[in-house]
Amino acid sequence: MARIKGIDLPNEKSIEIALTSIHGIGRSLANKILKACNIDKDKKAKDLTNDEVVAIRKEIDDKNYLIEGDLRREVSLNIKTKMEIKCYQGLRHIKGLPVRGQNTRSNARTRKGRGKTVANKKK
Repeated sequence: MARIKGIDLPNEKSIEIALTSIHGIGRSLANKILKACNIDKDKKAKDLTNDEVVAIRKEIDDKNYLIEGDLRREVSLNIKTKMEIKCYQGLRHIKGLPVRGQNTRSNARTRKGRGKTVANKKK
């Protein structure tokens, strides 16, 4: 079992897909890392040798990719900064509404939470 940056890679998946289980590594970055390490991207994660795992770890550390905890910390700090300076996106974060211009009239339940029942208007 390969363990990189504190994440266990899924054994049955190809190494290209298994690397994407690390927060901050997508398909294109996974391909770039594998190409630099000269590893076949179709190889299963369980078939990696110790040398190949070490090469992947070294490649990730040497290039200083922002992944896992560092990336999460930076994103949360960016959000806090926007909230402190009260820019538009910061205000949307504070109010718990969609940040990137989505409509809120009928959808946006992920950000707004469960629907609140509104009583009928009396005439």
